Amino acid sequence: MGRYHIDITTRTFHFKEPAGTSRGVYTTRVSRFVHLTCDDLPGIVGVGECAPLPHLSCDDLPDYDTVLRHHCDDVCARGGIDIDALRDCPSMLFGLETAWNQLHRGGSTALSDTPFARGEEGIPINGLVWMGNFDTMCRRLELKLNQGFSCVKIKIGAIDFDDEMALIRRLRDRYGSDSIELRVDANGAFTPDEAMDKLTRLAALGIHSIEQPVRAGQWQQMSRLCEASPLPIALDEELIGVNTLERKRQLLDTIRPRYIILKPSLHGGVSGCREWIALARERGIGSWITSALESNVGLNAIAHLAAECYGPAISMPQGLGTGQLFTDNIDTVPIAIRGDKLWYLP
Repeated sequence: MGRYHIDITTRTFHFKEPAGTSRGVYTTRVSRFVHLTCDDLPGIVGVGECAPLPHLSCDDLPDYDTVLRHHCDDVCARGGIDIDALRDCPSMLFGLETAWNQLHRGGSTALSDTPFARGEEGIPINGLVWMGNFDTMCRRLELKLNQGFSCVKIKIGAIDFDDEMALIRRLRDRYGSDSIELRVDANGAFTPDEAMDKLTRLAALGIHSIEQPVRAGQWQQMSRLCEASPLPIALDEELIGVNTLERKRQLLDTIRPRYIILKPSLHGGVSGCREWIALARERGIGSWITSALESNVGLNAIAHLAAECYGPAISMPQGLGTGQLFTDNIDTVPIAIRGDKLWYLP
């Protein structure tokens, strides 16, 4: 194969509404795009998105652009991706894996050989209700239900917990657990001392699962919660920075969660997420894949990964409904939400 070349561009995306999390509010999102070409493949380009989340990604580095350029040069020099060299830089690895995959598929954005990639089936997704005040969250929740979502994920931890409980209780009064699946994401907002009481109260409302109830890094406390909680616990931030196979095994064997939730930009790129899924399956632990506020370029790659790992006929809703968040998303990638499914339109 001839010599490879990578150009890097940067683009800022703007949210339609402020995206509130327990770590603050996002109004913009910065992504770097790697454009991979090869002398032996004239006219073909592979594009990947490198989008670390500020103050969350393990590779949210002050010299991110310099490190990314170094790894791009290494890919070009060796004619391939050194996965181990990029384990601690998951957002960079994800972008480079995406670009490599697309280039060697002739430049097609159909990044898998699946019914999803052929436009034969959509991937079920959850609706996402961002944090806000009580009235704002109610309005957003009604919008998702009117759009046809049967699974809704609610971000909690930013407003008073009693108000959040009232919101969920109001929803349950109108929609039973047989018609709407509810997931909640605490983003580590609970303290270990208060967590069990809050988990018990949430469980009474027929919640499917809760993501990351307490702050990451407290393996023993999280293990005790997973064992005793009446509400299934899913790990998310807990997985960030756990990049080697041995550490992944240690985490899963220590905490024993019901689920893990995987974001390629945060959790090891495509290859790292495949490792997590395989290790979880060996232990009877469920999983699903979500985006991390990437543009449609990254979202498309994540959707094809989900189609490969869980398809065909995916039954569990994935967290892939973020493509409508931006006013200025990239519209050249043929993906679209129809009802409560994400479709690739070849």
